[in-house]
Amino acid sequence: MLLLRCPLLPLLLLLPLGSRAQKLPTRDEELFQMQIRDKAFFHDSSVIPDGAEISSYLFRDTPKRYFFVVEEDNTPLAVTVTPCDAPLEWKLSVQELPEEASGEGSGDPEPLEQQKQQITNEEGTELFSYKGNDVEYFVSSSSPSGLYQLDLLSTEKDTHFKVYATTTPESDQPYPELPYDPRIDVTSLGRTTVTLAWKPSPTASLLRQPIQYCIVINKEHNFKSLCAVEAKLSSDDAFMMAPKPGLDFSPFDFAHFGFPVDNNSGKERGFLKSSKFGRQTSPKPRVDLHRVCIGNKNIFTVSDLKPDTQYYFDMFAVNTNTNMSTAYVGTFARTKEEAKQKTVELKDGKVTDVFIKRKGAKFLRFAPVSSHQKVTFSIHSCLDAVQIQVRRDGKLLLSQSVEGVRQFQLRGKAKAKYLVRLKGSKKGASMLKILATTRPNKQSFPSLPEDTRIKAFDKLRTCSSVTVAWLGTQERNKFCIYKREVDDNYNEEQKKREQNQCLGPDTRKKSEKVLCKYFHSQNIQKAVTTETIRGLQPGKSYLLDVYVIGHGGHSVKYQSKLVKTRKFC
Repeated sequence: MLLLRCPLLPLLLLLPLGSRAQKLPTRDEELFQMQIRDKAFFHDSSVIPDGAEISSYLFRDTPKRYFFVVEEDNTPLAVTVTPCDAPLEWKLSVQELPEEASGEGSGDPEPLEQQKQQITNEEGTELFSYKGNDVEYFVSSSSPSGLYQLDLLSTEKDTHFKVYATTTPESDQPYPELPYDPRIDVTSLGRTTVTLAWKPSPTASLLRQPIQYCIVINKEHNFKSLCAVEAKLSSDDAFMMAPKPGLDFSPFDFAHFGFPVDNNSGKERGFLKSSKFGRQTSPKPRVDLHRVCIGNKNIFTVSDLKPDTQYYFDMFAVNTNTNMSTAYVGTFARTKEEAKQKTVELKDGKVTDVFIKRKGAKFLRFAPVSSHQKVTFSIHSCLDAVQIQVRRDGKLLLSQSVEGVRQFQLRGKAKAKYLVRLKGSKKGASMLKILATTRPNKQSFPSLPEDTRIKAFDKLRTCSSVTVAWLGTQERNKFCIYKREVDDNYNEEQKKREQNQCLGPDTRKKSEKVLCKYFHSQNIQKAVTTETIRGLQPGKSYLLDVYVIGHGGHSVKYQSKLVKTRKFC
């Protein structure tokens, strides 16, 4: 069976079996191209063409033999055999051409089957043999003329393989050349990333041929060929669906290797009756193997890996003109362990300060000492929003994004233990305060309105005063207002950097304090208070802050407000 996957390159006749009554085909390129278009010619052929890689299939313990002819002595020869998903045993041998084969010959051609039988019964001289799953080569700068036989056998399982032969190895060079050091170096190792570097192929750097590099990552083992990777990635495992020995390949088998399907052939031969592909298949589990082609770069960082996991990395240089590849020496590496999270114990009714690195996470544990009907978690996010998850004895009870002050009340359970996971912002580090309690009346954080902005009245602005207002709640709380003079070029970006809501009045200078007062309203629509700040300088900018202080002494800062007095009055 001959299956062509690459464009045919000129030179070398590698054509079918000779006979004493029939001249062996010549190197006529036009004739050979015509034969390629004739599918019937290839359907029963065991011929290796010159300068083209073929893909084929072996059944376990069923040998297969290929032929090609070298017409002249002292001809260079290179043969490459690529096992895909199982080790192969292969042997290359040569026998002399019949005398009539090199002349014109006469008489009627013998039937093809009779020619095959003649050659099969003759033993040639063994030139090379190999057993294993490496990509192996036979190279000779001066080979004798003759009929060459390539015998292949798989003893482990049905398998797929590739063969390439050429009489012009110096000029063809379809496989990318490896550098003098073909190893892949691990230059950087993290918990979820591995950076790889390798030396470029001389085929790209010296011969200027188009080369791209493809990286393969998996957790099982290194691969010795891209063909083996493709076999592993095949989700339907088409090679296990090959026909029984003695039968022709079905239309599906040709379609898999890039041949067009004749819709009538399946009906005539009785294929394709039971299912779409002629054989019932069961879905295979997803292969944990990834392949990425990165162009001609020779450094790459693999990301999104799992911590403390061993990965195998393979690199293949692919000639984009021929679509043929060469494997670098693969490597492996274990990603670093995830930093062990220290679990913080929460005490009933006590506020705990938490700092989280950018994109980081913290774990907290709350184990009430007494039985309880409800448990309350109060969160005060000082900067950007944070994510909170609460699990009770492993069961997820809460998953929310928290900005500002939020309170969550969950149903309790005797002897229950609560695990809290806090995930920080992607923008930067996060700070927050958290309180857990089984006493529903224990609230350390003051309640806040939905809108925590401070409004300034422009029409009431003078050269020495500004009037502002803010919302309150139905709960009676203490409010303190502070002012600070800032430069005229003070902008919103600077103000944003100072928006830590957890910094209380105790961090302010006494000279910045304006006043403190208690305020609330049972009618939430009327929970608004105003205040006029006097004693300011004309044409100056001031940053105003309002703090609300709860019964437990903890404060929350409203959004800062930048105001400016009139310059002329």
